[in-house]
Amino acid sequence: MRWVIGTAAGGGSDIVARLIAAQMSQQLGQQIIVDNKPGGGTSIAADYVARSPADGYTVMTADVGTLVFNQALFKKLPYTATKDLTSVGSLAQFPLMLAVGGESPFNDIRSLIDAIRSSPGKYSYASAGVGSPHHRAMEMLKDQSKLFVPHIPYRGGAPAVQDTVGGVVPMMVVDSATGNQMIKAGRLKPLASFMKTRLPSLPNVPTLMELGHTRVEAAAWQGMVAPAATPKDIVLKLSTELQRAINSAGVQARLRELGLEPLPSTPEQMATVWARDDKYWPGLIRTRGISAE
Repeated sequence: MRWVIGTAAGGGSDIVARLIAAQMSQQLGQQIIVDNKPGGGTSIAADYVARSPADGYTVMTADVGTLVFNQALFKKLPYTATKDLTSVGSLAQFPLMLAVGGESPFNDIRSLIDAIRSSPGKYSYASAGVGSPHHRAMEMLKDQSKLFVPHIPYRGGAPAVQDTVGGVVPMMVVDSATGNQMIKAGRLKPLASFMKTRLPSLPNVPTLMELGHTRVEAAAWQGMVAPAATPKDIVLKLSTELQRAINSAGVQARLRELGLEPLPSTPEQMATVWARDDKYWPGLIRTRGISAE
C-alpha cells in the first residue's frame, strides 16, 4: 500500500499519516509506504492518487484545502475532488495557532497586532501553502480585523516552521502537530489559537475569540481519500481498519499528546463534513480575491 501526502516530510500531515500507517500495517500484516509529493497546494498528490488504480492500494491524506479550497484557488486543476476522489474516513482535527519565533520581541497577540496596524505590510506570515487551512485561518483573521499582512506560502508546515524559528518570516499559522516540538523547546511561541476554547496541552495560550476576535475560529481537519472508482467493499475495509487504528490506545495517546483531536469516522460522516465546507469556503476565497495563480 502507498499512502500519499501532499506536503513535505516532517509536517503535521506527515506525522499523523506515519503514526496511523504504522498501526494499520500491523493490523493488515503488510507494509504501508508513506510517499510525500508536495507542491501545488496538494494538487500534485491529489492528481497522482486520482489517476492511480482504484484497487485500494493507493490512498491519500486530504484536508479541506485538497477537497474544497483548491477548486476556488486554481482556474485549472488536474483533478476534480468530488468526481475523482472518494471519502474513506476522517483522521484528526488539528488546532491552529498564530505563532512567532522564540527570539521574537512579541510575547502577546495584542502587541503583534498593534505593530501590524502601525506598519501595514511590514510584517508577513508563513503558512503550509496556498489554500491550506493555515492560510484560510489567517485570511479570516485579516478579513475580520482589517489587517494587511502579506502571505508567504511554503510547501508544507515543517519548512515554514524552520524559517519562522530562524527569523526569516515574523510569524506563521502553525498546527499543533507540526509546531509541537519547537513549542516545547521554546523556539516557537504560540500567541493565540483559532479554537473556541483553550487547548488542554497549552492552557496559557488564549484564543483569538476570548481576546475579542469573536468571529475568528478555524481548525484543520484531515481525512483519507481513495480514487473515486474504488469498489465500496474495499473502501469499507480500509475505513474499518482506519477507524480501528485511530481508536487504538497507542495512536489515541500520541495524537492527544500532539494536541490533536482524533476523528475516526465512516466514509459517509467524512463526506458530510466535506459537503458542509464545500458550501461555505469557496465563497470566502473568491470574496477575498485569493488565488494560487
